[in-house]
Amino acid sequence: MHVELRNISKTFGRVRANEDISLSFSAGRIYAILGENGAGKSTLMKIMSGYQSPDSGTILIDGQPVTFKSPTDAIAHGIGMLYQDPLDFPPFTVLENFIAGRPGGFFPDTAAARQTLISLAERFGFHLDPDRYVDMLTIGERQQLEILRLLSLNVRVLILDEPTTGISAEQKSALFNVLKSLARDEGMTIILVSHKLEDVLELCDEAYVLRRGRYVGHKTIPCPIGDLVELMFGKIVARQERPPATFGEPVMIIDDVCLSSHRLSVHNVSLTIRAGEVIGLAGLDGSGQAEFIRSCAGLLTPERGTIRLNHLDLTRASYHRVAEAGVAFLPAGRLEEGLIRGMTLMEHFALTQPGKAPWVNWMRAWQTTAERIQTFNVKGRPNSPIQTLSGGNQQRFALALLPENLKVLLLEHPTRGLDVESALYIWEQLLQRRASGTAIVFISAELDEIVAYSDRILVFFGGHVTLVDDPADMNTTRLGELIGGKLAR
Repeated sequence: MHVELRNISKTFGRVRANEDISLSFSAGRIYAILGENGAGKSTLMKIMSGYQSPDSGTILIDGQPVTFKSPTDAIAHGIGMLYQDPLDFPPFTVLENFIAGRPGGFFPDTAAARQTLISLAERFGFHLDPDRYVDMLTIGERQQLEILRLLSLNVRVLILDEPTTGISAEQKSALFNVLKSLARDEGMTIILVSHKLEDVLELCDEAYVLRRGRYVGHKTIPCPIGDLVELMFGKIVARQERPPATFGEPVMIIDDVCLSSHRLSVHNVSLTIRAGEVIGLAGLDGSGQAEFIRSCAGLLTPERGTIRLNHLDLTRASYHRVAEAGVAFLPAGRLEEGLIRGMTLMEHFALTQPGKAPWVNWMRAWQTTAERIQTFNVKGRPNSPIQTLSGGNQQRFALALLPENLKVLLLEHPTRGLDVESALYIWEQLLQRRASGTAIVFISAELDEIVAYSDRILVFFGGHVTLVDDPADMNTTRLGELIGGKLAR
């Protein structure tokens, strides 16, 4: 099956997401679609998978033009897409999600679907319980479920948008083995949308690069990583050295905290966080770091222990009480938890401005929004709906919403889905806050990010934690061993 995109263009208001892009994809090959955040990668793939319609241009399959009015049309023609945030139904079981969208009307053959699911899962080494609820799965397991669902619908072109974001190294290895097998043994076309150039070099055969909505070049893999970076940004992007840290007095003290959720329990966590300190939380997805950071934010109440902020007991305080005390939380799910889909940037600022007046000063909200857009280099306008921004711009805007003079800033995957330049910008902003005395606690699945920016590291494994007091001699290999359960020497 050969797919061709010919002269694809797409605009959203004044934003030209794709401009006259032509690409070609052959069977049995693995392609990368690269570009900075906002370059138009996801938009182009959503057009190819029927999620959006182009303003102009043509999609051809084996030389014949086709028109997709929905993702169902694209799947019927053999093209399926796995989105960065899997489009599943968390209150339903694995089997119920697997059945969703399959032929069978109101009375699907549940027994046959169960057998197909089990057979496909065994074939690719996935361990999915058909009767388990999806909201109990990790991101990696949800991706596996969606891949199996698409394969059961006989797709021949599989598009994956940032599939390794938020999953463990073991899950990534299993995923890559499956993708290589599908291309090599099944003759499928695999398309990887990613900002992780190491993943591209490990997995892909070819890379197409977009910049500011236009196609700018092609590289055959393997190639020097610098060649890909230069194509993406028009320049070489280098990580800046982290400035030396000066710590202040303790601002948050966690004493013998025990947490429990439907997924796991975390035992006896004790940590003293100092002003101006950066604490990295590492661990496999689902190891307890998400529960821990939410307990510090007032979103999860510990079963035992205390959490104090400048001698103020916040152990059982509400999220709003914790926020009033000077603690802010930026979750990984930007549109699910951090921002409000359908609202404009200005409306977000209007909601976050202090004051108890029963009306909104829209002129001041517009001015404040415009100023923050410029300061944080957000590609958007005050009246832009938040969902029209790229992931990187959403993250910049989420930072712009945070109040000044925070005591503690809690972050969940702060550079999730961001390109190299955007990730460096985010950390530049975070380190400026750190220099003013804000303590930063962050979760990341990127081991090099944790090693590069953390003053201390808290490693979660099997409900227990290990504190690395001096990460100066820590590298990603040793950190990976700790995450995998190997005790520190």
